[in-house]
Amino acid sequence: MAHTAGTAGTKISKGPTRTARRFRGPSIDIALQGGGSHGAFTWGVLDRLLEDGSLAFDGVSGTSAGALNAGVMATGWHRGGAQGARDALRAFWLDVASSGACFGVHGNPTPWNGIAGYNLDANPFFDILNQWLRMFSPQQLNPLGFNTLREVAARHVDEAALAHGPLRLFVTATAVTTGQPEVFMGERLSLDALLASACLPQLFKAVEIDGVPYWDGGYTGNPALWPLIYNTRSADLLLVRINPLVRPGVPDTAAEIADRVNEITFNAGLVGEMRAIHFVQELLRKQALDRRRYKNLRLHMVADDDGMGPLDPSSKLNTDRTFLLELHRLGRAAAQRWLDTDRAQVGHASSFDIEGTFLAKREARMRHLAAMAPGKVTGGLPGPA
Repeated sequence: MAHTAGTAGTKISKGPTRTARRFRGPSIDIALQGGGSHGAFTWGVLDRLLEDGSLAFDGVSGTSAGALNAGVMATGWHRGGAQGARDALRAFWLDVASSGACFGVHGNPTPWNGIAGYNLDANPFFDILNQWLRMFSPQQLNPLGFNTLREVAARHVDEAALAHGPLRLFVTATAVTTGQPEVFMGERLSLDALLASACLPQLFKAVEIDGVPYWDGGYTGNPALWPLIYNTRSADLLLVRINPLVRPGVPDTAAEIADRVNEITFNAGLVGEMRAIHFVQELLRKQALDRRRYKNLRLHMVADDDGMGPLDPSSKLNTDRTFLLELHRLGRAAAQRWLDTDRAQVGHASSFDIEGTFLAKREARMRHLAAMAPGKVTGGLPGPA
């Protein structure tokens, strides 16, 4: 990707550049997805990477819960280095657990049903909440704008550390009026920017910054990768992914359909960026682009589809302490697997295949359709492979 230009139609809020405090190893950019309380999985990933200490974080791009993780980590790092960042993240998530409905509901665990017991879809109070949210807006339900998440975040985020600390942060929110992403960086980073990035319009009133209303950044970039491409030197980028790309079967209830539509919507920006990165990589491989002007990105990813798969979107509102600690455990384990199997690739090569993970290969799509309707798939498929 080119160093000198932004993605068409996208606004970058410019800020000063600075060099992150480095460990003994190579530099890497970190991109953190949003997903409500599932952000505790990312807490676990960051906790293990910070503990390992073999990578230098060059830039961190975060959206929604990913932006909150980035802001808290930057605050802790500013005060006490890597250990300070670990302590800050733990304090933040335990505060979330003790403060109730930061993301909507404070659910009770049912560990007898495994991790799926933390889903809230069978909780009658969750069903009532959904009905109310379909009938009333946050302005009607909460005219005074009471926001538990703001109170918690304010206790753990130092705005000076966001703008002037050793970590270079990029936080994405969605402008309500234009539908375009805006990336806050440098002097424009603030507590409001973090909360704008995490503002689900069904739960919170739009966050206004400089007279512009913003909603959750996940609608336009979950997370945004291009700020890292254009504003850092590192050619290695590690994505911490918490939202599933694939769910087997076809939803058959109204709630399941709405859940899957939301998952697809919140992954669309990331998939689009991955397609663009893959296209540039192919042109570089064919020597059709000037390598002096374009990054040949080396991509890495930490995820746990097996561990997180049983969780449905309702669990993203569950802030039960036991649940958050279980997500933290899953995140640490996923980070450890990545360190064991893929860490050595940093600085040398990508450790996962974009095409196989994010871009449905033609052969795989044909096999999937053939399995659903044997004998009826004989021609090509519309759209790019």
